[in-house]
Order: sequence, then C-alpha cells, then structure tokens
Amino acid sequence: MKTYDIKIPVTVCTWEEMSKEQQAIVAKAKEQTAHSYCPYSGFHVGAAVELKDGTVVLGCNQENAAYPSGLCAERVALFAAGAQHPEQPVMRLAIACYTDGHFTAEPGSPCGACRQVMIETEDRYKQPMEVILYGDNESYIFRSAADLLPLIFVGDNLNG
Repeated sequence: MKTYDIKIPVTVCTWEEMSKEQQAIVAKAKEQTAHSYCPYSGFHVGAAVELKDGTVVLGCNQENAAYPSGLCAERVALFAAGAQHPEQPVMRLAIACYTDGHFTAEPGSPCGACRQVMIETEDRYKQPMEVILYGDNESYIFRSAADLLPLIFVGDNLNG
C-alpha cells in the first residue's frame, strides 16, 4: 500500500498585491456579476477568461427553475471562449462572487463540474491557465486548474 501526499501551491494575496494584469481580469469578473441571472439563490458569480491573444471573454451564472438546467459562470465563459475563439488558449480565468449587497470576503471556489471543464480546457490547449479566485479580504491564485483538481480525468484516460 502507498500513500501519496498531494500538495497544492496557492498564492494568497490582497488586491494591492496582485499584478495590474491580474487586477484587470478580476475587475472584469466583478463587473460581470451584475449580469448574473440568479433569482433563486441570489448568489451572483462573474467570470472572465483571458485568451492568449489578449481577448477577454465574460460569463456569469445563469439559474433556471429546473435547477440542473442552469450553468455556472466559469462554464459560461469557458464554453463561449471555446465557441468564439477555438484557436486561442486560455491563459487566465478570474472568478468573483457577490451576494447580500457585497462581494464575498473570502474567495468562492468552483464546483466540481466547472473544475472538470477547466481541466479539459487546459488539456485541449496543452496550456495551464492561471486561476484567480477573488475575495474582498484575500484572493487565491493557482498556477493551473490542475491544482484545483489533482488526479485529473481527460480524454487520454478514455484510451485505457
């Protein structure tokens, strides 16, 4: 029997400690929360994806009375980027959450389905994406989506 110790590097920082590029993409994610359709949860999530050519693609959560029919902000943004700019790798993804009249103090974390889509996006382009989870008190920066979902499952796994 073996035991693996999985360590995940994460940079914890304040807004002021982020680079100008990181602040710019987070600002877009924060702005996008205003377009969220969330009449059931009241939890607004915005996402911004920066592509290799500098294009920014935005997304926000879209709820539905038939709950499984809704979609998270991260997947909205990543799927839109893949559909509109299929040749452009994703370099950076920022996520911000807004509820009860303010941005969350601590960063929101992507659900499992979003993490899987993030991994597939990295695998598709053979390029890690920086992931920034924004919180008013502190933010988390990951060097890759794989840091959020170790022991990944991608297309190569289907080949045995």
